[in-house]
Amino acid sequence: MGAKAKKAAATENVPASTKDARLVDAEDVCEARWKDLSDDAVKAEVGAYRTAIGDLEADLAKRGEKVEPSTFAFEETVAADEEGGDGAAADDIDPGAVGLDGEGKPDAQEGADDGLIEGNVDDIDPKEWMVPPQCIPVHANVVTYDWSKLYDHTDFDVIMMDPPWQLATANPTRGVSLGYSQLTDLSIADLPIPKLQKDGFLFVWVINAKYQWMLEQFKKWGYDFVDEVVWVKVTNSRRMAKSHGFYLQHAKEVCLVGRRGKDPPGMSDKAVGSDIIFAPRRGQSQKPTEIYELIEELVPNGRYLEIFARKNNLRDFWVSVGNEVTGTGLPPEDVKAFAEEGAVPGARYGAGANHAK
Repeated sequence: MGAKAKKAAATENVPASTKDARLVDAEDVCEARWKDLSDDAVKAEVGAYRTAIGDLEADLAKRGEKVEPSTFAFEETVAADEEGGDGAAADDIDPGAVGLDGEGKPDAQEGADDGLIEGNVDDIDPKEWMVPPQCIPVHANVVTYDWSKLYDHTDFDVIMMDPPWQLATANPTRGVSLGYSQLTDLSIADLPIPKLQKDGFLFVWVINAKYQWMLEQFKKWGYDFVDEVVWVKVTNSRRMAKSHGFYLQHAKEVCLVGRRGKDPPGMSDKAVGSDIIFAPRRGQSQKPTEIYELIEELVPNGRYLEIFARKNNLRDFWVSVGNEVTGTGLPPEDVKAFAEEGAVPGARYGAGANHAK
């Protein structure tokens, strides 16, 4: 039976009064209608589908036909709309994304799950997360890890971290599910950042409520605040990827930049890149590739450290430390060196770099 015959058979018993074109149009017709819709129009279209399905179910029930409860697949989006969030059309999702970043109240976590599409990187086959050949992954609890295994052997030119900030309110995400543990400010302040870096840059992703706190912490660690990078989240069709918010719908994340001591060796002698990144939102806590490229352009061949790294953030020439770091790319000799000496002697921390401490 052809596609048209199947469609006719599926709708031949539908009461004429409830035959909404949305329920019988061919897929290509629907796609053509959806293609240029605005965000508000998409939400209106979703609402129209729900109404049409509800009317159809009601009419069929009146005729005495058995009606299965609807498992309409827009529940999460509708819930987000009712909470003041902004739903996302399916074609706005970045390919390969495990989840979508979202935010709650002004002090909510910017990397929190939107609730539109849920996923957990731990559920993915480890073979899908091969470690880049020049990446040094360290699977460890950041809070309890013996950082002397690193700082006794090397200093880092650039450190980047995306702390799992503790949310301050009783219901900070307004229904958004958080897929990770949260750390107190004290736990983050206790990280031995100054021991890991004598001269260089510190990039820290912050949420609204922790912006000022992090600026104060920069001072306590001996850093001067020098700049900030703003990641504007966009959809694949380059529209603004608005997410949850309390007063305003959030569509960005902010990374503060601090400098300690002198400029690191090999630093570019001119301004590079931009302080604005336009990039699609990807998996939960997954930052855009552009931030790594910006850092590597700012400090070529540097020693790069990422704290609170995740398996979907691993990158060549970076040391990546976090309790969600896994993979198969660390050579056996490096595993042995970690076990015996607590570090990898002579590791290439930057492309072609030679940075013994």
